[in-house]
Amino acid sequence: MAQILHLYVLSTLLFALSLKVTSTSHHSHHELKSLHFALYQHETINKTGYIIVNGVVGAGVGQTTTPFGTLFVFQDPMTVTPNISSKVIGIAEGTAITSSFDGLRSISIAKITLRLKNHMGSISIVGGTHNVKPADHPVVGGTGDFMFVQGYVTSSPVDLKGPTVTYKIEFHLYWPPYANKFSLHH
Repeated sequence: MAQILHLYVLSTLLFALSLKVTSTSHHSHHELKSLHFALYQHETINKTGYIIVNGVVGAGVGQTTTPFGTLFVFQDPMTVTPNISSKVIGIAEGTAITSSFDGLRSISIAKITLRLKNHMGSISIVGGTHNVKPADHPVVGGTGDFMFVQGYVTSSPVDLKGPTVTYKIEFHLYWPPYANKFSLHH
């Protein structure tokens, strides 16, 4: 039993070191597996994110605002550090519709495809986003190693100036006990 625990702790430490993310833990408590880590999403207007339908009233188009009703689509790289040139290990793709007259809030739907060392697949999220404050998004599904995953993702602004805006995306993922019957590592 001690050897199994030692191997588990060692494998968790190696996983955390191999990702170089801000914080990582992978543990099991009463057969509930979880994974916690952070990545950085980089969005550049007219390069990785585009306005498809311009809104009708309210705030103008800026680094953090779009008019009410604006339909925005994105396919943003996700890196291990806030530096856009750091290693890309994920892609966030989705859409957002500006849902407030001040242009700061939207309803967002996204699929985040991840290529972590021991986990590959995608996570689907949906929820309200605030462009200049942290926002939680519930996980509504997953594919690959993220099949049956539950939890939430927190999006927080890091750098909102310049041509590319950066958000810290914190993942809080949990697999229910019945997911153990299926392979979580292909």
